[in-house]
Amino acid sequence: MANRNLKQVNIQNSASPKPPNQKRNTDSPAMDRRPNMEEGTQPHSVVSPGTENDGGESMEMTLDLKSFRRTGEKTFTQRCRLFVGNLPSDINEDDFKKLFAKYGEANEVFINRDRGFGFIRLETRTLAEIAKAELDGTVMKNRPIRIRFATHGAALTVRNLSPVVSNELLEQAFAEFGPVERAIVQVDDRGRPTGKGFVEFANKPAARKALDRCNDGALLLTTSPRPVVVELTEQFDEEDGLPEKLLQKSAQYHKEREQPPRFAQPGTFEFEYSSRWKALDEMEKQQRDQVDRNIREAREKLEAEMEAAKHEHQLMMMRQDLMRRQEELRRLEELRNQELQKRKQIEMRHEEERCRREAEMMRHRDHDDMRRQQQQQQQQDGFKPNFMDSVTNHTCSAAGKAKGHR
Repeated sequence: MANRNLKQVNIQNSASPKPPNQKRNTDSPAMDRRPNMEEGTQPHSVVSPGTENDGGESMEMTLDLKSFRRTGEKTFTQRCRLFVGNLPSDINEDDFKKLFAKYGEANEVFINRDRGFGFIRLETRTLAEIAKAELDGTVMKNRPIRIRFATHGAALTVRNLSPVVSNELLEQAFAEFGPVERAIVQVDDRGRPTGKGFVEFANKPAARKALDRCNDGALLLTTSPRPVVVELTEQFDEEDGLPEKLLQKSAQYHKEREQPPRFAQPGTFEFEYSSRWKALDEMEKQQRDQVDRNIREAREKLEAEMEAAKHEHQLMMMRQDLMRRQEELRRLEELRNQELQKRKQIEMRHEEERCRREAEMMRHRDHDDMRRQQQQQQQQDGFKPNFMDSVTNHTCSAAGKAKGHR
């Protein structure tokens, strides 16, 4: 019994020999690994006819659907959205979900029964690719369904990217407009940036906001004043293309297919007009090359002017900064002089106060000395007046006594 978090997957081992009595469906090479949609499927499992080993036992492998998710990969994005066409008109939502049940959870299901198509969004791109590879062409009620990846309606193309712009910086720059599902800087076969990138938003309003803001303003990603150019991404199908079975067999089709692919023979009508078409293509190529050279020269000239203006701007900023610093130094010098003047005034006031206190102390000390001298002088001169007074008093008392006897 597998763990509940694991999904049971039966896969065919290509290294094991096929049983001689195994019968393959010759109508479609992929029908041998597709489930019968009429009978239904087991949810949360990928059922494919397995093979038997030498002991006659079935080869099975248990896989965790989480293993299909790369580190840091966002889930349920627009890149995981599948378009399912040629659906039966009587299909319901439960049958539609059951068709994709073994590929994990789906958070978006839409069916248009009148036009026979629907949309479904799986958890990861890998699971969507597996579902597309296994279910494309599956017959449901005598109708082969067609599965393609749905176009991304919220994708933008970003040009004029600097070589120092990374995926992370590109996502950071456009995240202010809304949730970003994926941001990619395009590189060549050697890993060198081409100056072009793609930003895929989670919804159309965010993409429209970014497009309008970048067209009205100038979004700069680095110190260089070269703004990025944002455009709607043209959607192309480079995986499935146009198979023969999907071509409309019209009268034009049969007329153009009357002859097989061939080389035009010299001297024939085909060769003459083929040569004229090639000459026209060559002229177009030359004119495009000339336009590219003119654009390249204009860019180089603009970059040279930008560098010169940038240096001039830097010099002007340095001059302004120098003047600002000189003005700051002058102001600091004035403040310093004012502070020194204040200190001198305070010191002068302190000195005057000290001198005043010393003078006051000197006056008090002189006054005390004078009073002390006066007291000493009085003490020295005070004995004589006291003796005379006593003599006078004694004489007066003696005279009074004598007058009384008389």
